[in-house]
Amino acid sequence: MTIHSILQGRSGEIYSCTADMSVSQAVEILAEKRIGALPVLDGAAIVGIFSERDVLHCIRQYGAAAMDHAVRDVMTADVITVDRKKSAIGALSLMTKRRIRHLPVVEDGELVGFVSIGDLVKYRIDKIESEAAAMRDYIQSA
Repeated sequence: MTIHSILQGRSGEIYSCTADMSVSQAVEILAEKRIGALPVLDGAAIVGIFSERDVLHCIRQYGAAAMDHAVRDVMTADVITVDRKKSAIGALSLMTKRRIRHLPVVEDGELVGFVSIGDLVKYRIDKIESEAAAMRDYIQSA
């Protein structure tokens, strides 16, 4: 199964921020939407990811003044992305190896989705449960 399959089951918008926003503004979005990370966009192009971890590092470094800094000063700029054709297991493996929790889905240089490790684990568990149910049905019918 691919990332495309996971994105198909979704509704709603992709919340994001810009590099010019203040940390305070981005934190407000994270809190209001109850999410852990935001892709940082410059137009349609992704230039970074701003996560809860970035907030913690920023506060540790700048103290209370952290909230006045621009997202560009504290975001994770080395963004690892995938396209829709990437397998869910491949994406999960990539996230585990790179120790990241969010993956932007990019096609033709534009953000088309955003998946979390939780999305991929949920998908994998659902698939395992479905396969187990099919196996039980098969055994009971034999």
